[in-house]
Amino acid sequence: MKAVLCEEFCTPEQLKIADIADPVAEVGQVVVGIKAVGLNFFDILQIAGKYQIKPPFPFSPGAEIAGVVESVGEGVTSLKKGDRVMGSVGHNGARERLAVSADQVYKIPDALEFDRAAALIITYGTTYYALKDRARLQPGESLAVLGAAGGVGLAAVELGKLMGARVIACASSDEKLAFIKKHGADATINYSTGNLRDALREATGGKGVDCVYDPVGGAYTEAAVRALDWEGRLLVIGFAAGEIPKLPLNLTLLKNCDIRGVFWGAWTRRDPKGFAASMQQLIQWAAEKKISAHVHASYKLDDIVKALDDIANRKVMGKAVLTI
Repeated sequence: MKAVLCEEFCTPEQLKIADIADPVAEVGQVVVGIKAVGLNFFDILQIAGKYQIKPPFPFSPGAEIAGVVESVGEGVTSLKKGDRVMGSVGHNGARERLAVSADQVYKIPDALEFDRAAALIITYGTTYYALKDRARLQPGESLAVLGAAGGVGLAAVELGKLMGARVIACASSDEKLAFIKKHGADATINYSTGNLRDALREATGGKGVDCVYDPVGGAYTEAAVRALDWEGRLLVIGFAAGEIPKLPLNLTLLKNCDIRGVFWGAWTRRDPKGFAASMQQLIQWAAEKKISAHVHASYKLDDIVKALDDIANRKVMGKAVLTI
């Protein structure tokens, strides 16, 4: 079978397409014939050795898969051949087949397409946990989303609206803001052309923002904290800007506000029942089209370099997906 291989830490251009042996389902495993693979910014970091999780070589990028169960190992009773499934597998998604533990995948209905299923797991899973469990977002609160046109940003806009918040989408271009406005944002801010703090305060009538969802980092984080209302919350999702910000802690004192980290991957391992419940809810919402799981573009397996380059160059609005 074909697989994208990272044989040493490298750039996307140095990845290889190779033929490798088909997997076999061991005890407790299923083999999934992969139909779609969701790609993320951290895939670029992982193949470069700059991510906290470093798989043994050789490995394939791609942490999210959707496909069809082709065979079932001993002891598996929850799944059968032919079941449509999706799952978060950490790495090795960018290949034609993968053997995974049966408890790593979830059944999906016929109403949920494979590419949208692969676009759903990490971005919406992270965001639902962030807004529901870490922020405890309430109906009527204001939610500012940085990097709103990206995968997690789009998820935050859509889930924030579903949870009853007033959503202020922030992005780096008018084109991205027009895109995200179509997905339900109540207000938009182009932070490449103005002062983010002042714009957020203006968008909230001078009150300040109840919650900020921040997957960007860099200089925007401090500006967002300065725009928080009394007892506001800033959710630390990631650092797509490439810089981990350092904050003056007197801001947290003066605003009585919280900086809350969101480590979704660790939470899924610590609370598997909570993770399973959140996945079932997201699958239902996606099948009912209440969340878009928007696919910016589908790329063939051989085009993974272009897909990762488009993510790195911030050309992707929503999700980039490999289709196999």
